Amino acid sequence: MFDQYVHQLVKDNELPGATLHVQHLGKTVFHKAYGTYRNRHNNVASISKSTKFDVASLTKVMATLPSILWLLDNSSLELDHPIQTYIPDFKHRDVTIEHALTHTSGLPADLHHMKRSEWRPVLDEIVALPLVHKPGEKVLYSDSGMILLGKVIEKISNLPISTFTKTYLYRPWRLSFTEFHPAGDAIASTEAYGDSYIQGEVHDEKALHLGGESGSAGLFSTASDVGKFGSMFLYPEQQSVLQEKRIWQAREHVLGNRGLGFEVWSGKGAELSCGRWSIGSFGHTGFTGTSLWIDPKEKLVVTFLTNIVHYGRKHNMKVIRPYLHSLIHSNFIKGE
Repeated sequence: MFDQYVHQLVKDNELPGATLHVQHLGKTVFHKAYGTYRNRHNNVASISKSTKFDVASLTKVMATLPSILWLLDNSSLELDHPIQTYIPDFKHRDVTIEHALTHTSGLPADLHHMKRSEWRPVLDEIVALPLVHKPGEKVLYSDSGMILLGKVIEKISNLPISTFTKTYLYRPWRLSFTEFHPAGDAIASTEAYGDSYIQGEVHDEKALHLGGESGSAGLFSTASDVGKFGSMFLYPEQQSVLQEKRIWQAREHVLGNRGLGFEVWSGKGAELSCGRWSIGSFGHTGFTGTSLWIDPKEKLVVTFLTNIVHYGRKHNMKVIRPYLHSLIHSNFIKGE
């Protein structure tokens, strides 16, 4: 049923294409590619199971979060350290690493009026931002806090976040197709820009102005690699890069359906984009049309990568995601 639904979405031009990867009880039970896209040369290319996607804000949980968790055990970093300790120009001394991870820093949601064609000093603008509420008071999803964490990772490690993640996370985890600054042509293009399409270059303008990589966006990956990453957070004992206790900690609900980096379904508040899943399910989404959702109770990991912005920024992903994930959950949990 869910397979037919995705086919219909592509047929109806709701999506240009997608890759869908499902793991249940520790095994891959479904992996399929759909549709096409126009590349930077305006030629039509087919999406395959090995196509890389700009995963957008999945960068926050696939790069920034595990990097911070790694540094907690391999450097002097602590969650209660002020960001100002590592970025002295940041003027809010009460905002901590944990605040930024849980989106409770008080920083505004975003910078306004970003354009690809007009370079801006993004980091300088972020460190000068005023807070819109007291740190720790409530959840306000913010790219700015994650961008600051990316810079904290670089300050401590003395490496670009692209090099740090590749060296200390992706190579040991054998995530061979996960990287910043991807090479090759098997990359789903995102939005139309000028006379062509953005392909192999980050879609997010802030990350672009930060050199193509940041703690908030810039990562590219395949559905199978994202799924593999998800399985390591479902079965932390099956990896040795991070301490198991750190992964368990990242999965815990903190406030307002947020954990450390991840969204975590508490059973209260507005339904998350995974739809009708078990309490304790966790995951994240990306602006380009990407998502990773994990249900620890039912041992289910679903990766859905699309480039829905290929058709522009007006789309139905807020409806598509929960409906699709509810279909998948029903299929594998109830055996329909």
